[in-house]
Amino acid sequence: MSDHLASELLTVGKITGCFGIKGWVKIHSYTDPQENFLKYQGWVLRRRDGSEPIEFDAGKRQGRGLVAHIRGVDDRTAAETFRGLEVAVAADSLPVLEEGDFYWHELEGLSVWCATDEGEVLLGRVDYLIETGANDVLVVKAGDGSIDDRERLIPYLPGDVVTRVDVEAGRIEVDWFLDD
Repeated sequence: MSDHLASELLTVGKITGCFGIKGWVKIHSYTDPQENFLKYQGWVLRRRDGSEPIEFDAGKRQGRGLVAHIRGVDDRTAAETFRGLEVAVAADSLPVLEEGDFYWHELEGLSVWCATDEGEVLLGRVDYLIETGANDVLVVKAGDGSIDDRERLIPYLPGDVVTRVDVEAGRIEVDWFLDD
């Protein structure tokens, strides 16, 4: 097993179909900007029964998406077998972000706290994030110790709604209204 398969894997895209007749596939990239998908190396294909390395030897923007060629796959029939599969990379291969910037996977699972007149209350944990176009949204699900059992959609607006992120401590502090 390669080092990339042994480390934590992060999904960076999905093969959504074929492009042409020479083994090219359409890629839905989860990266921002989407072309960053093509800058990675050490891609790993996720199958139901495990993961395996995959190599793209060419790629480009095509329309509103990306297309890439899988090394060793030179016809549409073979390329079709990859449709619907996710592509991941090793988490440690991602570029280091500037101070105060975070990857989504770093925010998922963090507890979300809100200051009130009576003190801090736990709203829940970040289950996942949604990209809305205007800003990202934290989907916060209630759990043990939460103030109530509500799911909350909280805009990820650092310096405004999100007042502090401490990944090491596992918490996000927000300035948010509590429903009555």
